[in-house]
Amino acid sequence: MAEGETELPGSKKCGPYISSVTSQSVNLMIRGVVLFFIGVFLALVLNLLQIQRNVTLFPPDVIASIFSSAWWVPPCCGTASAVIGLLYPCIDRHLGEPHKFKREWSSVMRCVAVFVGINHASKVDFDNNIQLSLTLAALSIGLWWTFDRSRSGFGLGVGIAFLATVVTQLLVYNGVYQYTSPDFLYVRSWLPCIFFAGGITMGNIGRQLAMYECKVIAEKSHQE
Repeated sequence: MAEGETELPGSKKCGPYISSVTSQSVNLMIRGVVLFFIGVFLALVLNLLQIQRNVTLFPPDVIASIFSSAWWVPPCCGTASAVIGLLYPCIDRHLGEPHKFKREWSSVMRCVAVFVGINHASKVDFDNNIQLSLTLAALSIGLWWTFDRSRSGFGLGVGIAFLATVVTQLLVYNGVYQYTSPDFLYVRSWLPCIFFAGGITMGNIGRQLAMYECKVIAEKSHQE
């Protein structure tokens, strides 16, 4: 160090600390982008599966719907997926309850497959709305029990389902969005279950991405 220069206390740690914070921010952004595109992809896939039913969340023609007044639906689903996927591991850390149940990508892929199956099950004809709601609710809770089993995951899933359902109904009531069938009660009976299962699914994907990131960081620090 040259004469006349003074070294601030803790200056040796300042560089590595800033580098670590920047790295975490970049990793967080990458996870958010990945979750966003996963959400958009799942929204389009579920749209395709819903085309052949009388009640759909999207207009009948999937290609035309992307450029129609509902073009904003897949990006909104992607944004919601990114928020949910980042929120789950954050809540786990805040509560001090790291999620360790079935933490592998094969389990996450099975969870996605079950979620798509639950969405497809809403096409089955039931005698009344109560049977449909109870069946989808049982399947959704079964998905949580099979792939999550955390209190935070269940609570967030219920909160997400309630909030998403309320937002959807407000959009419909205000004419911003509308269903393709006048049977509004039938749609409302299965929407919360789909939102709950979707929240659990995106939460598991977000947790797995966060765990993979932690493994990579741990390996790099060990090599250094």
